[in-house]
Amino acid sequence: MSGRPLRVGLCGIGLDAYWPQFAGLKERLEGYLGRVSGMIARAGVDVVSLGLVDDLTTSREAGRRCRREEVDLLFLYVTTYAISSMVLPLVQRAGLPVVVLNLQPDAAIDYEAFAKLPDRTAMTGHWLEYCSACPLPEIANLFARAGIPFHQVTGYLGERHVADEIAGWIAAAKVVAALRESTVGLMGHYYSGMLDIYTDLTRISAVFGAHIAMLEVDELSALRAEVAEVALNDRVAEFYLHFDIQADCSQEELSRAARTSVALDRFSAAHDLQAMAYYYQGSGNAANEDTMSSIILGTSLLTSRHIPVAGEYEVKNVIAMKIMDVLGAGGSFTEYYAVDFAADQVLMGHDGPGHTGIAQGKTKVRPLGVYHGKVGRGLSVEMSVQHGPVTLLSVAEDSSHGFKLVVAEGRSVSGPILEIGNTNSRYSFPIGARGFVEAWNSQGPAHHCAIGVGHRASEIEKVAKLLTIPFVRVC
Repeated sequence: MSGRPLRVGLCGIGLDAYWPQFAGLKERLEGYLGRVSGMIARAGVDVVSLGLVDDLTTSREAGRRCRREEVDLLFLYVTTYAISSMVLPLVQRAGLPVVVLNLQPDAAIDYEAFAKLPDRTAMTGHWLEYCSACPLPEIANLFARAGIPFHQVTGYLGERHVADEIAGWIAAAKVVAALRESTVGLMGHYYSGMLDIYTDLTRISAVFGAHIAMLEVDELSALRAEVAEVALNDRVAEFYLHFDIQADCSQEELSRAARTSVALDRFSAAHDLQAMAYYYQGSGNAANEDTMSSIILGTSLLTSRHIPVAGEYEVKNVIAMKIMDVLGAGGSFTEYYAVDFAADQVLMGHDGPGHTGIAQGKTKVRPLGVYHGKVGRGLSVEMSVQHGPVTLLSVAEDSSHGFKLVVAEGRSVSGPILEIGNTNSRYSFPIGARGFVEAWNSQGPAHHCAIGVGHRASEIEKVAKLLTIPFVRVC
């Protein structure tokens, strides 16, 4: 995000009629509100504490404060029964995604202690501390009729499920905020004939909030020509630290790649890029062909530094890679390579940049005599994704909402890979290789997707809900 952490609003709701009736009830509820505030703050965000809203005046002011303080996400903590007419002004004025927290103080009322309270007034006051579920249908009815999307977390304070759900919503909100602050550079043009990756760039901005910057290969080539020998040699030395440079890589090719890598850093900084997709042949123009045939190591370094880069001008997939990156999962460019029916596994990978931060071991650099299907030759990266749980994500076209998020969870597993100077891995899925391939293809995604480490479907589903687009989990 651009210069500031995520801002999360926390508002408790109650009913002012209760405070004079039940001594200490308001103070106890405010204590619970403080516990939730601490839980949110531990997620590394700024908490905008809106207090306990209990009448029309405080509701309106809380909504206005959300706007003034540029809150990104609103947690509406139902501490006890509250009337819905007091909720609507707050949410309307805030104009934010709302997560309703239906949280009791404990897993259950201590019935024995409850029965020993001195009178029915004390009993009722104690019960009201556990009454958060009571107004939920009323609030949900209001939101449905007012056309206000909302999400829910149900449980009790101190419960692991509640902490995980709140953390998940915060992680998803960070993704959405990061996308809206991102400039995505597009350099070159689509790989001709790949109809599945062509898309509506205006809709990309409308749905995900990212700014699209159209970039020129000629500018990158010009920057490349200006790289001094000192910077070039320093970058070659960095390559040896970052990559496993194979013995058959020539110094000439390392220097070509280093020159382009330094230029790429300056190029991305000049345009304040948070992601980039590219494809350009450069044939007929020696400078541009030299640039584009030496770009892979530099784009791999950018990807590992949280500026994901996708080849073949795959803007939908670089959005998927950015989502995975903000979630801390990495996000590397991949596609089907083959199916190993004997092992019931799918081989996936891609030429071009890889996310070295999620590699199994150190990423190898190999020379290629030809870039298959592309112009030129040069150095390429070869890596497998870390063995263990993984998530695949595709930003796929959707006729009603523009886009949808398609997800599968599986595992990166050991076994023979194709040592052809590309990123490539073996994956197993709970529904089997055949089941995965058919289920994934049935959603009509492009042939590329993003691969990240860990199982992230729950967080990605929350991202889709905050973006108000469909989410499909195939396994």
